[in-house]
Amino acid sequence: MFSKEEASRLRKTFWISYAKSFPRKWVLYNTKIKNFGFKFHADRKQAMVSLDIESSDEVQRELLFEQIVALKKIIENEYFSEAIFDKDYQLENGKIISRIYIIYPKKFSIYNKDTWSGCYFFFNENMHKFELLWFEYQDYIQQAVV
Repeated sequence: MFSKEEASRLRKTFWISYAKSFPRKWVLYNTKIKNFGFKFHADRKQAMVSLDIESSDEVQRELLFEQIVALKKIIENEYFSEAIFDKDYQLENGKIISRIYIIYPKKFSIYNKDTWSGCYFFFNENMHKFELLWFEYQDYIQQAVV
Protein backbone atom coordinates (compact mmCIF):
# COMPACT_ATOMS: atom_id res chain seq x y z
CA MET A 1 0.00 0.00 0.00
CA PHE A 2 1.12 3.53 -0.68
CA SER A 3 1.15 6.53 1.60
CA LYS A 4 -1.12 9.41 0.59
CA GLU A 5 1.89 11.32 -0.70
CA GLU A 6 3.16 8.37 -2.77
CA ALA A 7 -0.30 7.70 -4.20
CA SER A 8 -0.72 11.37 -5.07
CA ARG A 9 2.71 11.46 -6.72
CA LEU A 10 1.91 8.34 -8.78
CA ARG A 11 -1.44 9.77 -9.96
CA LYS A 12 0.27 13.03 -10.93
CA THR A 13 3.04 11.12 -12.74
CA PHE A 14 0.41 9.06 -14.60
CA TRP A 15 -1.35 12.15 -15.99
CA ILE A 16 1.87 14.03 -16.78
CA SER A 17 3.25 10.99 -18.56
CA TYR A 18 0.05 10.66 -20.59
CA ALA A 19 0.13 14.33 -21.58
CA LYS A 20 3.77 14.01 -22.68
CA SER A 21 3.11 10.77 -24.58
CA PHE A 22 0.07 12.15 -26.41
CA PRO A 23 0.35 15.94 -26.44
CA ARG A 24 -2.94 17.28 -27.71
CA LYS A 25 -5.60 19.78 -26.79
CA TRP A 26 -8.86 17.88 -26.34
CA VAL A 27 -12.41 19.25 -26.54
CA LEU A 28 -13.28 18.00 -23.01
CA TYR A 29 -15.39 20.83 -21.51
CA ASN A 30 -15.29 23.14 -24.52
CA THR A 31 -18.69 21.98 -25.79
CA LYS A 32 -20.60 25.25 -25.19
CA ILE A 33 -23.11 23.20 -23.15
CA LYS A 34 -22.94 23.74 -19.42
CA ASN A 35 -22.13 20.60 -17.40
CA PHE A 36 -21.66 18.52 -20.57
CA GLY A 37 -18.18 17.27 -21.32
CA PHE A 38 -15.77 14.48 -22.06
CA LYS A 39 -13.57 12.96 -19.38
CA PHE A 40 -10.67 10.64 -18.83
CA HIS A 41 -10.91 8.56 -15.68
CA ALA A 42 -8.31 6.33 -14.07
CA ASP A 43 -8.22 4.87 -10.58
CA ARG A 44 -6.84 1.84 -8.78
CA LYS A 45 -9.30 -0.57 -10.46
CA GLN A 46 -10.18 0.72 -13.92
CA ALA A 47 -9.82 3.34 -16.60
CA MET A 48 -12.50 4.80 -18.85
CA VAL A 49 -13.33 7.55 -21.30
CA SER A 50 -16.75 9.12 -20.91
CA LEU A 51 -19.26 11.72 -21.95
CA ASP A 52 -20.71 13.12 -18.73
CA ILE A 53 -23.94 15.07 -18.45
CA GLU A 54 -23.77 16.59 -14.98
CA SER A 55 -26.55 19.17 -15.04
CA SER A 56 -28.30 19.57 -11.69
CA ASP A 57 -31.40 20.46 -13.73
CA GLU A 58 -32.85 16.97 -14.16
CA VAL A 59 -34.96 17.99 -17.16
CA GLN A 60 -31.93 19.33 -19.02
CA ARG A 61 -29.87 16.28 -18.08
CA GLU A 62 -32.63 13.98 -19.32
CA LEU A 63 -33.11 15.91 -22.57
CA LEU A 64 -29.40 15.77 -23.36
CA PHE A 65 -29.20 12.09 -22.49
CA GLU A 66 -32.22 11.30 -24.68
CA GLN A 67 -30.61 13.25 -27.54
CA ILE A 68 -27.50 11.06 -27.22
CA VAL A 69 -29.57 7.87 -26.89
CA ALA A 70 -31.30 8.80 -30.16
CA LEU A 71 -27.84 8.36 -31.71
CA LYS A 72 -27.24 5.03 -29.96
CA LYS A 73 -27.29 2.84 -33.09
CA ILE A 74 -24.89 5.22 -34.87
CA ILE A 75 -22.63 5.37 -31.82
CA GLU A 76 -22.56 1.58 -31.50
CA ASN A 77 -22.09 0.93 -35.24
CA GLU A 78 -19.64 3.69 -36.12
CA TYR A 79 -17.81 4.66 -32.93
CA PHE A 80 -18.12 2.35 -29.91
CA SER A 81 -19.71 -1.08 -30.11
CA GLU A 82 -18.99 -1.51 -26.39
CA ALA A 83 -20.44 1.84 -25.20
CA ILE A 84 -22.40 1.79 -21.95
CA PHE A 85 -25.33 4.21 -21.68
CA ASP A 86 -26.23 4.96 -18.06
CA LYS A 87 -28.96 7.53 -17.44
CA ASP A 88 -28.47 7.46 -13.66
CA TYR A 89 -24.78 6.88 -13.01
CA GLN A 90 -23.82 7.44 -9.39
CA LEU A 91 -20.45 9.05 -8.73
CA GLU A 92 -18.39 8.19 -5.64
CA ASN A 93 -19.64 11.37 -3.96
CA GLY A 94 -23.26 10.22 -4.43
CA LYS A 95 -24.11 12.68 -7.21
CA ILE A 96 -26.27 11.25 -10.01
CA ILE A 97 -25.21 12.09 -13.56
CA SER A 98 -25.86 10.62 -16.99
CA ARG A 99 -22.83 8.98 -18.56
CA ILE A 100 -21.93 7.28 -21.81
CA TYR A 101 -18.64 5.51 -21.35
CA ILE A 102 -16.14 2.97 -22.57
CA ILE A 103 -14.12 0.95 -20.05
CA TYR A 104 -10.52 -0.03 -20.69
CA PRO A 105 -10.87 -3.80 -21.23
CA LYS A 106 -7.57 -4.89 -19.70
CA LYS A 107 -6.40 -5.12 -16.12
CA PHE A 108 -5.48 -1.62 -14.94
CA SER A 109 -4.38 0.26 -11.86
CA ILE A 110 -3.14 3.82 -11.77
CA TYR A 111 -0.68 2.55 -9.15
CA ASN A 112 0.84 -0.07 -11.48
CA LYS A 113 3.10 1.55 -14.09
CA ASP A 114 3.10 -1.67 -16.13
CA THR A 115 -0.57 -1.03 -17.04
CA TRP A 116 -0.15 2.58 -18.12
CA SER A 117 1.06 2.26 -21.72
CA GLY A 118 -1.95 0.29 -22.97
CA CYS A 119 -4.29 2.63 -21.16
CA TYR A 120 -2.68 5.66 -22.81
CA PHE A 121 -3.37 4.20 -26.26
CA PHE A 122 -6.93 3.37 -25.19
CA PHE A 123 -7.44 6.96 -23.94
CA ASN A 124 -6.05 8.48 -27.11
CA GLU A 125 -8.03 6.29 -29.51
CA ASN A 126 -11.36 6.53 -27.69
CA MET A 127 -11.29 10.21 -26.81
CA HIS A 128 -10.52 10.86 -30.47
CA LYS A 129 -13.64 8.88 -31.39
CA PHE A 130 -15.70 10.88 -28.88
CA GLU A 131 -14.44 14.08 -30.48
CA LEU A 132 -15.31 12.84 -33.96
CA LEU A 133 -18.81 12.01 -32.71
CA TRP A 134 -19.07 15.46 -31.16
CA PHE A 135 -17.93 17.30 -34.30
CA GLU A 136 -20.31 15.29 -36.48
CA TYR A 137 -23.41 15.59 -34.24
CA GLN A 138 -22.76 18.77 -32.22
CA ASP A 139 -25.59 20.74 -33.80
CA TYR A 140 -28.04 17.90 -33.26
CA ILE A 141 -27.03 17.42 -29.60
CA GLN A 142 -27.21 21.14 -28.86
CA GLN A 143 -30.84 21.21 -30.05
CA ALA A 144 -31.77 19.56 -26.72
CA VAL A 145 -30.91 22.73 -24.82
CA VAL A 146 -31.85 25.49 -27.25
